[in-house]
Amino acid sequence: MTQDMNMGTTSNMGDVDFDRLPGVRFSALAFDIDSGERVFAHNVNDELDTASMGKVFLLHTALQMHVGGTLNLSERLSRRPSERVDESGIWYLMEQDDLSVYDVAVLVGAFSDNFATNVLIRRVGLENVARQVQDLGYRNSGLHDFLRWPRPAKSPRTLSTGTAAEFSDFMARHAKDEFWDESTNEIFRRWLGAGADTSMVASAFDLDPLAHYNYQRDVWVWNKTGTNGTIRADAGIAMTPTRRVAYAVFANWEKDTDRVVDVMPIMREAGDAIHRFL
Repeated sequence: MTQDMNMGTTSNMGDVDFDRLPGVRFSALAFDIDSGERVFAHNVNDELDTASMGKVFLLHTALQMHVGGTLNLSERLSRRPSERVDESGIWYLMEQDDLSVYDVAVLVGAFSDNFATNVLIRRVGLENVARQVQDLGYRNSGLHDFLRWPRPAKSPRTLSTGTAAEFSDFMARHAKDEFWDESTNEIFRRWLGAGADTSMVASAFDLDPLAHYNYQRDVWVWNKTGTNGTIRADAGIAMTPTRRVAYAVFANWEKDTDRVVDVMPIMREAGDAIHRFL
């Protein structure tokens, strides 16, 4: 069940103007996991395109299958040339043709690896991911396709979609060990904790992008991002020893326009608001 937007108050530390960019749509939410107090909230139930964000549901489903006994994390997966997608990720640069499920998931979490994503989708199944998202109670978020360019006319319109309310709720539930025992949840958190993209909301914490699965200056962040030419998206957990905030900030803009330099400062402002709250 997603975060009840009638719960809690909104902190006066979260004054981020998500409406100030004409032609850019934001869905954003950050809240204290334990008290329910909101840091900021903006169009939290608007469904936006989220690029690679939906890969978190693939990782979740793989772990659920592991817990259910239908997938072993040590199972070896062999990549196929037809599944290769360059750009995001590093497996396409590597010589090794087969990896364990666990290591494939590490590539997805750490580098949003497109090649690894396609290989894992083949083993896990998009239909199982969709069923898992439904079982989680989410109706406006999901992973809809594997990676392919150009996208055929009859394929899903976009890779993934989501709302800030649902993605922040998903992250909060993982932080609270709601789904499995602590050690299994820790696998998921470590996959995301290896994430090398700290350029958006997480940029406010000035983390070491290659080694931040621990406290740095009393703040610990694990997150997942999504990007393409018209999307910037970031969702995760930021915490101190005494407070935990779940957040999701998504931005979409029109095709054939470049709004990255406009959007990124607002992403950092969102992170600054969370940082002040913590």
